[in-house]
Amino acid sequence: MSSTHSNHRSRQSGCRSQLHEVTAPVAIYHKNKHRNLSRTLTATGCALLLGGTSLVLMGCQTSAGVSSGAVSDALIDFEVADSAVNQAQGRVFTDRLQASSARYEQLFDQQSYPNTQTQAKTRLLAAIRQHLASEHVAVAQANYHMAPFIDPDSIDAGASSLLRTIIETYAYQEEQAIDDEAADDNSEFADDADEAFADDEYSANTKDDGLIPGVQDVKPKALLKSYEAMQAAKQQPVASDDKPMPTTGVIGQMLAMLHRTPEQIAATNAYQYQHLTFNSVSQFRPKQRQLRSVYSYDYVSPTLSSSIQIPLALDFNDSRIMVDPSAIMPIVALASPENTPLPQEMASHTVSFGLPKSITEQLPPTVLYDAALAAIQKSMAELAPEYFSAVDIRNDAFAKEVGASHAVKLYIGSKQGGELVGKILKYMTQSLQEHVDANPSQYPDGAMLKAALAKAQLYHKGYQSADVGALLQLIEAIGPISFNQTNYYYLDRANQLLAKQQRLNVGSDLMGATTSVLNQVRYDKASFNDHALTPLLAESFGANAKPAIDGNAWLAKIRQQKDRLRSARYARYDYEYDDENRYDVDNTDEEGGIYDSGNSEDWNDNDEALYDDAVKYGIDSKLADQ
Repeated sequence: MSSTHSNHRSRQSGCRSQLHEVTAPVAIYHKNKHRNLSRTLTATGCALLLGGTSLVLMGCQTSAGVSSGAVSDALIDFEVADSAVNQAQGRVFTDRLQASSARYEQLFDQQSYPNTQTQAKTRLLAAIRQHLASEHVAVAQANYHMAPFIDPDSIDAGASSLLRTIIETYAYQEEQAIDDEAADDNSEFADDADEAFADDEYSANTKDDGLIPGVQDVKPKALLKSYEAMQAAKQQPVASDDKPMPTTGVIGQMLAMLHRTPEQIAATNAYQYQHLTFNSVSQFRPKQRQLRSVYSYDYVSPTLSSSIQIPLALDFNDSRIMVDPSAIMPIVALASPENTPLPQEMASHTVSFGLPKSITEQLPPTVLYDAALAAIQKSMAELAPEYFSAVDIRNDAFAKEVGASHAVKLYIGSKQGGELVGKILKYMTQSLQEHVDANPSQYPDGAMLKAALAKAQLYHKGYQSADVGALLQLIEAIGPISFNQTNYYYLDRANQLLAKQQRLNVGSDLMGATTSVLNQVRYDKASFNDHALTPLLAESFGANAKPAIDGNAWLAKIRQQKDRLRSARYARYDYEYDDENRYDVDNTDEEGGIYDSGNSEDWNDNDEALYDDAVKYGIDSKLADQ
């Protein structure tokens, strides 16, 4: 007990000595009044010293509060000579040290001791890997909705974004400068014409400098005064018979035209988005690297019904894409009517286009497909666990419809989206580089792909993937658009992916509205078999579907026809005609077609007639043999 009390007294005396050392300079500081120090500095120094004193006192109180029992339980008391007591204290100390070390590892080792967010991330990534590796079907439906960019009940209601404020303030300042300059020019011209000419010359010289006239003359204080004047002008009452004129000139009128009013937003939802859906059915075959889909853009209202359906299939093993050209045929007919077949002339519903061999030899689509798929999964695996979270789906109607037992939420804003893009690019570059290194004979020095990958890797070393996210955040902060998406993945008890719900929000203060896209995807076969677009998918790409039209041959025929027309036109220029021949070289229209100079009606200018005309007059004997 005596040793304990002595230690306690020594700690208290130590505290008093420290307190004396800290407070002593305070007394000395007050005695040196002859120093030229300000009262503000004196008060600041005293506050800092008193703050330090309080910290020292807090530390002394904590140290003095340690009891002898705590020391004997947690530490080894070397003042006790009993070996049994020392060994017992050593074992207690070791156990507590191991327990503290284990707790420390649990706090930061998320692989061995994952928290709820890490567990949600691990569960989701495992489900996605299994989903992408197995053959499956999908049924998707997307709906659209528009809402004000700022909620009317928000504290920010009535306030403009920083970008819009800067634009309007600068425009207001320019408008005022023009008005003031015009007034000064009129007064100076009345007083002294030479002086007005000098002002105009100076104004012209200053406006010609820089990318935007007058930007280099903008001063922060002047800009703030212009902002205050602009806000005051906006708040001035306007008579009922007068139309309010924008204080920011033409730019203000343009911004006002872009901005959507609440009434316009409500009308858009009621007359457009409420009846508009984007539907699709898909088949995914990972071993064959095939994706077959039918996309439908549908508008159904009580007075109007329309649907645009486009079958589309991607085959990376065969390096081909198949599409139904019906939706784009009207556009093709406007550009090239002579090369556009009629619907009854189509031998099949789909047209197949293959990549040229020169491209596939340099970069096989299978390699690109595998690299992209692996890059997406690896990039998601590197996202921080904080972006993943398990959600309560007890009141989720969509979860009940698909029969999900749990769900995982993944939030991807501008930061996360940019980070994903950066990682995907780096992983794809790495995979393609491994392919190039594994085939040195196919990619010698100087090969296009090899040089492009070397340059890409050089630039990849100069930034981190998170920098891309930071750049998008910067664009979102000062730019006219913001974007983010929230993904909900619904899983069953076996951790298989049942459905997905994605909400994408794209908004802009300049537009005054945010457009939300809610996309619901189901991966069950029952929904796929019952969908209205499934028969069209089978008709276009099923086992009994008609073979697709060779789009490459079709394009080659069009190119050959144009080459023959061009050769015939150029060959005709090299021959002279007698007076009896009514077809003269000068009698050609702007497109190179021949017309009859003796008749009022022009010659029929089509490809076959022009070609037959060239052969008839022996312009080029080689053309007859083609």
